[in-house]
Amino acid sequence: MEQELERMVPTRGENEARMPSNTVAADADGGFVSVSQAMRRIFEMVDRVADADVPVLIRGESGVGKEVVARAIHERSKRASGPFVKINCAAIPSELLESELFGHEKGSFTGAHAEKPGKFELASGGTIFLDELGEMPIALQAKLLQVLQDEEFYRVGGKRPVHVDSRVVVATNRELEEEIERGRFREDLYYRLNVVSVRVPPLRERREDIAPLVELFAARYGQRYASGPPEIRPEVLRRFQEHSWPGNVRELENMVRRLVVLGDERMVLEELDVRNRTRSDAPPPPAMEEGLKSIARRAAMLAEHDAIAHTLKLTGWNKRKAAERLQISYKALLYKIKECGIVDPRLEHAPKGE
Repeated sequence: MEQELERMVPTRGENEARMPSNTVAADADGGFVSVSQAMRRIFEMVDRVADADVPVLIRGESGVGKEVVARAIHERSKRASGPFVKINCAAIPSELLESELFGHEKGSFTGAHAEKPGKFELASGGTIFLDELGEMPIALQAKLLQVLQDEEFYRVGGKRPVHVDSRVVVATNRELEEEIERGRFREDLYYRLNVVSVRVPPLRERREDIAPLVELFAARYGQRYASGPPEIRPEVLRRFQEHSWPGNVRELENMVRRLVVLGDERMVLEELDVRNRTRSDAPPPPAMEEGLKSIARRAAMLAEHDAIAHTLKLTGWNKRKAAERLQISYKALLYKIKECGIVDPRLEHAPKGE
């Protein structure tokens, strides 16, 4: 069972019977499974659009598994043998994002000591996945629109167009229609991208997925941090089922990881109580500006803070090792440390300079 759950979404032509009958999908690290009808409908849609080679817009709250859907589209398409290149538009400073996406020529700006291909070039023949698209600066959105229309672009500082053959899949936790009204997102780009739209439901709308996800995460982190997967008592699973999981699958994963590392379910259940009490006691945010999306973003950031801080502690604050364990780039980890306000405790006690 565990071996099957750790498989990726099967590519087109593989024997679907090799997956358990109650399992819809798992990512490459075995981090996502589903038994819910809502997710079954999504992967039926994936099957229909995989070979259409049109842009796909994936929507949903932070942590619901939008990247899993993107990878499934790639793996089931005729581009499956090509690269799958991901870039998180929120994890890269806006002044560097254009270079990351489209590359640059030597000498185009300070520090550009050699030419560098961008992610679109690296994804040629495959799929490029633009995560957190709603965070892309509006000035850069015009260049993305050009790629979608003409299948070519100019590197930063370049004078010759670069032709590219990449399928574009994007994801966002923002309501792009609202962003258009506020002047933060181009309407013409929205219609170019919204050929096929997929909404991934939050975990609270598919609670039947919680038990298999807990089993999967317990097996994964039991192998990584302990001698094997821990036993999850029915009482713990019941409490997990009752929790609203505003951070979605990512929050659940971090909670199971904490359970495995600490080996004390009482501490984990107390943490759930604290989170629930904190959220219930907090004053409601202004409806027009904050809304439920902002609450979900804050909860996701809290879950990310806990996971990053714990991993840094495990690695003795070796950031490169921590990035490897968290399966993100070193640059992304540095950005997340700053964003979450995580401070190296050794620096707090270091002697002050003259």
